[in-house]
Amino acid sequence: MTEKITSVVLQKPYLLFLADVDDMVTAKTACGIRDWARDSVVGQWRTSPQAVDLGLPEFDPEAAVVQGARSVVVGAAPPGGALPSHWVASLVEAANAGLDIVCGLHSKLSSNAELVAAARKSGVALIDVRTPPQDLPVGTGIRRSGKRVLAVGADSAIGKKYATLSIAREMARRGWDHHFRATGQTGIMISGGGIPMDSVVSDFLAGAAEVLSPDADPDHWDVIEGQGSLFHPAYAGVTLGLIHGSQPDALIYCHSLTREEIDGVPGYRLPDLAKGIARNIEAAQLTNPDVRLAGIAINTAHLSEDEAREVLTVLAKSHDARCFDPLRFGVEAVVDRLAELVP
Repeated sequence: MTEKITSVVLQKPYLLFLADVDDMVTAKTACGIRDWARDSVVGQWRTSPQAVDLGLPEFDPEAAVVQGARSVVVGAAPPGGALPSHWVASLVEAANAGLDIVCGLHSKLSSNAELVAAARKSGVALIDVRTPPQDLPVGTGIRRSGKRVLAVGADSAIGKKYATLSIAREMARRGWDHHFRATGQTGIMISGGGIPMDSVVSDFLAGAAEVLSPDADPDHWDVIEGQGSLFHPAYAGVTLGLIHGSQPDALIYCHSLTREEIDGVPGYRLPDLAKGIARNIEAAQLTNPDVRLAGIAINTAHLSEDEAREVLTVLAKSHDARCFDPLRFGVEAVVDRLAELVP
């Protein structure tokens, strides 16, 4: 069934289009590509001085082409995944400069007549990454061979992608047989394949997760990127389908020490850590009764190094799991824990 996994071939290097986005959460696609595929990035393109600055060289499309860019990537993900109409003129400019346009929003480039005309005139490609494969099956719940770790969390955009990419990189360093399984547009752009789970019809979400992580050798690990949150009033459905279809042996729970409310949803508070972990374990037990918590991923950027280490140590003892900041302190301890939990 692996032929059903979406694969993308993108022309590198990229110019990351940030438009006028002024917050890092909305700019998460560009941030992810910058952090995990930096060698494939020429620079950033902002249309407003108030836009997020990723610390990359600044180019417009024509200047980026001179630097070797071959694609412009829409690096922002507005709520709801719609392409703002005032961005279209800028993307037409990119097409006229000879750049392929890569987009992971729900709005399809191929549905915009102005972009289609510009691409046809310039001979460039419009690539809609957030397009799931056809004919996905309904989930079966049948157990599969191999080992699986899935990232879940208290909210969207809370570190699931960074945690799993870090774990996959550490597994590669150790020579483990593994795959990073992307479930969202940014992960697919970084890895070159996956299934955009939030674009799959709900009846087929669990089946899509089964396809994404098929039977494998007993020692093979699938490191599965998480999506959404069970506590998000809009995106809990995609999270639950992904949990059931993934049948994870181990969970990584991603949490924030500073975020008080679900991002973009005022009045919905983040769950406390114990509740968040318990609800996700309970959901995962439907298709894998033996699932265990392996680690808790925390962004500690707001703390000093000594403060961060102390907080992580306390949380690890309280929840009987490795507690880590994947970017600051690495993931060696949680990968050791995975080997202990799922020998």
